[in-house]
Amino acid sequence: MHPDDDIDQKLTPGQPATLSADETSPERLMGRHRAVPSPRRGVRAVLASTPVRVALATGVTCCLGATAVVAARHDDEAPPPPVTEALIDRALAAQEEAASRSLDRSPTPAPPSASPTASPTAKPSSTPKPKATKKKAPTKPPRPRPVAGLTQAQMDNAKAIVDVGVDMKIPRQGLVIAVATAMQESTLLNYASGVLPESQNYPHQAIGWDHDSVGLFQQRPSSGWGSVRDLMRPAYAARAFYEALLEVPGWQQMSLTLAAQAVQISAFPYAYAQHEERAATIVAALT
Repeated sequence: MHPDDDIDQKLTPGQPATLSADETSPERLMGRHRAVPSPRRGVRAVLASTPVRVALATGVTCCLGATAVVAARHDDEAPPPPVTEALIDRALAAQEEAASRSLDRSPTPAPPSASPTASPTAKPSSTPKPKATKKKAPTKPPRPRPVAGLTQAQMDNAKAIVDVGVDMKIPRQGLVIAVATAMQESTLLNYASGVLPESQNYPHQAIGWDHDSVGLFQQRPSSGWGSVRDLMRPAYAARAFYEALLEVPGWQQMSLTLAAQAVQISAFPYAYAQHEERAATIVAALT
């Protein structure tokens, strides 16, 4: 309310002219016992209040903002007055500021998490196959070292005789009898027969002419010891000798000469005894 307003300076009818300054102040008129204002004075008082002015300014701003939007859509309309340009700019700036907070309303995809397991399309890692180890050829056992004045070939044949006897669980005395017998019959060499040309078709180390006798023990096929082919194999010939020895009653209580002669039926029965000591040395070296 302004003091130079004519309306404000007039006194209300019925009021005394001698009112004090306190009674005519706005605080007194707006107090508990204020007089009822006239309709014209009440409208100006309401318009002059601060809350009403703020509400009016807000409404004007909203209207101007709507006017600015309409003006932006229609370029052919007249430009707004210069007075409202600042308000329009402020309204547009406020809208842009609010819109800049979140233009994208779609949910943000979560980053792919590392899966501990392999993807379904991933090929399983192939386990490296172990390298195939080349099988080594079985090594032959070392050849026995010759003893008792034998050659390597003789020692090899003696070993074949002893191995068969050990496999048959022949007592040590029987091993010595067999080796001594072969030393007398063939000097521990595998003989073929000049009378039997077939015997020469098999591995042999010498050729004899004593009838059809062949092999380490000079066994005769005609006497039922076996075929020529079998008797030319040292292992077979040794087994045939041991089987015949086991059929001699009480052979373990006999002397070497008698036991060997009981199997061989030789024309020189006492010749076997001379090889007993060397035969024992050979068996000891091979067992």
